[in-house]
Amino acid sequence: MIPCCRPTAFAAQLDVLAAATPAITALIDRHLAGRHEWWPGELVDFGDDPQLAALGALRDRARGLPAAVKVSVMLNLLTEEGLPHFHRIIAEHVGSQAIWQRWTRLWTAEEDRHGNVLRDYARDAALFAPAALDRLQFGFLRDGFDPEWAGSPYRLLAYTSLQERATQISHANTARLAAAHDPLLQTVLARLAGDEARHCAFYRDAFALALAADPDAALLELADVAPALSMPGSTIMGFQMMAEVERQAGVFGPRQYAALVDESLNHWGIARIEPHGGEARRARDRLMALPARLDALAGRLEQRRHLKTYAFDFLRPPLAPLA
Repeated sequence: MIPCCRPTAFAAQLDVLAAATPAITALIDRHLAGRHEWWPGELVDFGDDPQLAALGALRDRARGLPAAVKVSVMLNLLTEEGLPHFHRIIAEHVGSQAIWQRWTRLWTAEEDRHGNVLRDYARDAALFAPAALDRLQFGFLRDGFDPEWAGSPYRLLAYTSLQERATQISHANTARLAAAHDPLLQTVLARLAGDEARHCAFYRDAFALALAADPDAALLELADVAPALSMPGSTIMGFQMMAEVERQAGVFGPRQYAALVDESLNHWGIARIEPHGGEARRARDRLMALPARLDALAGRLEQRRHLKTYAFDFLRPPLAPLA
């Protein structure tokens, strides 16, 4: 693994991003122009339902959700509620430049809605055992998320480009599986997937600026991050089991990750970049070979793994109807 960014390299990368302020401003303006404002309290609101009829209907629908959908919602909910750690990491990496403060605060405000609306839905749908959810969320925030690559702004942008796309895919595929059972959950997850798509577009194009201005260093950072993306929820207790349920259900797994890496490399035009140094050229070549390697690895894992069933204490037994 490439060592964490040295202080002098860290400052140099910040200088490159500072020089790109006009382009970053344009990316933020594009983001604002393309977003669709929404609020959790408008999507999930049963306050005007004194007879509890709509709430009871929601719980009836939620009882029919496949277990894999419920597990995926739990994993995505917990990951979204790790926002304090993610805000800290981004703020540490992009420094105090005004333009990045503007973006980080905007991104945080938009991401905060995700955990809020998923928790509101889970509560009203009686989807999980509340205390089990609280324990998992507390443990995740207590244990934190501190990636080994801390110290490089370029690596942050490479990571967030891939991670936001992965989260978009996870929300979108969960929405697809939920559609036949509960249209409200489909709508909630579709809103989240839309946000993640726009966040991915920002980070992906911000990283493209680094590739254009400082290709050798940016390629080295991308080559370190892309082969094994550590998802931000990886420190959640039971993460591996929940991730395996998602893989078996086709929500997200190695196969989807291989495809998104290939998509990202094509977007950045990695094959057309001509690095200056030998190490960066080797990094580019490794990156171009990576999608095929990841796809082959996904195939081997699928052959090796047998379908399993798991028990989760947060999946409580079906509740009796409200009335």
